[in-house]
Amino acid sequence: MKEYDFYIVPTPIGNLGDITLRALDVLKSVDLIACEDSRVTQKLLNHFDIKTKCVSYHKYNEKERLSQIISVLQSGKKMALVSDAGTPLICDPGSIVVKELRQRGFSITSLPGACAVTTFLSQISREDETFSFVGFLPKTQKQLEDIILRHKYNDMVFYESPNRIIQTLKIVKNLRNNAVIAIGRELTKMFEEILVDKVENVINYLENNISKGEFVGMIFKDKAQADIYDIEDKIKVLQNKGFSAKDIAVILSELYGVNKNKIYKVTVGK
Repeated sequence: MKEYDFYIVPTPIGNLGDITLRALDVLKSVDLIACEDSRVTQKLLNHFDIKTKCVSYHKYNEKERLSQIISVLQSGKKMALVSDAGTPLICDPGSIVVKELRQRGFSITSLPGACAVTTFLSQISREDETFSFVGFLPKTQKQLEDIILRHKYNDMVFYESPNRIIQTLKIVKNLRNNAVIAIGRELTKMFEEILVDKVENVINYLENNISKGEFVGMIFKDKAQADIYDIEDKIKVLQNKGFSAKDIAVILSELYGVNKNKIYKVTVGK
């Protein structure tokens, strides 16, 4: 098996039995593990009797740790990066160090494994494979409203905290009263729960059954998408403002959920 300088290793999001054999081999074989919270990672390592030393690497010290990680790798040692749960760089730290290591020519690989988004979506029936993942939702109401409306014509997947989920869904209801919502919590754990219902019903349920732990959710796209011919006037307005066909296609696709290529063809044909 090919060896790498730096390994990105997913860890279980709830059930320790979900870790892969290859992940265990890597965590045992590397010289050092960079982790978000050593207390959390140490529980995982203890469970599988892994003795590899850890060093903290989180969003508040990413830049500070960079020189230390580079120094370790330059000495010929191997490292792994883990987050508290799930896959690093997916709403977790790691982007800064990976970018720097690639620029410096270190070899990097990522192992497949646990991720809340794919675990959740594999239980949700959707019309097609297209979705928008926006990560953790913004905290201000205006930013939240903007992102909800911007993805009205896409299935929008997000993370949210238990103390904010009900208020977030109430904002969704105010903007899109008939929206259908899918919500997942405690994924892979004993009390795992998936809800798929109209936003009002999900709110009513959660108000009486709130729990700890992060939520992963999806707002189903609005099926009443605009027809290409309904936006021809808008194409003309943007053309008169000097926008290129490419820019018009991107703008109107985002606003109205119409296929970008269709808009482009109509625009250049005018």
